[in-house]
Amino acid sequence: MSDAAAIRAGWRLQIARAGTEAQSVVVIDGFAPQPQQFVDDAAFLAFGPMGEHYPGIRARAPEALLRPLLDALRPTIAEVFGPGEPSVVDALYSLVTTPPAALAPIQRLPHVDETSPRRLALLHFLSRDEASGTAFFRHRTTGWESLDAGRLSAYRSALDADLARNGLPPPGYIAGDTPLFEQIACYAGRFNRALLYRSNTLHCAAIAADQIFSPDPGAGRLTVNTFLELR
Repeated sequence: MSDAAAIRAGWRLQIARAGTEAQSVVVIDGFAPQPQQFVDDAAFLAFGPMGEHYPGIRARAPEALLRPLLDALRPTIAEVFGPGEPSVVDALYSLVTTPPAALAPIQRLPHVDETSPRRLALLHFLSRDEASGTAFFRHRTTGWESLDAGRLSAYRSALDADLARNGLPPPGYIAGDTPLFEQIACYAGRFNRALLYRSNTLHCAAIAADQIFSPDPGAGRLTVNTFLELR
């Protein structure tokens, strides 16, 4: 048995379809054979802010640790998302550290990471505190659950009009339905669970009311966020 096949043999995998657009979300429990390797690696890194949208701190994740897992994912990627060679665009350890009251307006709304349907997001949960997760949304005004280049301009205009009518969301992480968005699916952040989905789906971290906003990889909401391009 190859290394990739041995990794896949340890997975509990399901393929879900979210919303009316039936966007695919692959859920894999038991994703890494040795998940503590990632936590231990993250403990030696210097985390810091990266970009203006992520509500916390990040550090680069080593592709050497990811490579066996990505090799094991190839058949699933081809089956669910179509042909193409998956290449790593970015891979980041991420810790949510921003308290609800300090969130910027853009961080209080669902978002997409990229509008290309060829870009995939792989989210690996590594926190022993399993209260958080990831949720997916439908924009009420347009009915859209994903954004591509053709929808982006109209979506921005519709969202601006929504915010003009309703005002900015109050400080805090999104919890279920809002006046502007309907939650269509939510997946718990179980330790060593991975989610794989298209980066152009509207989504947001589901943060529990008693979330620990620790910068310690061993105590906080640690994930590995890997972005793939199907070339």
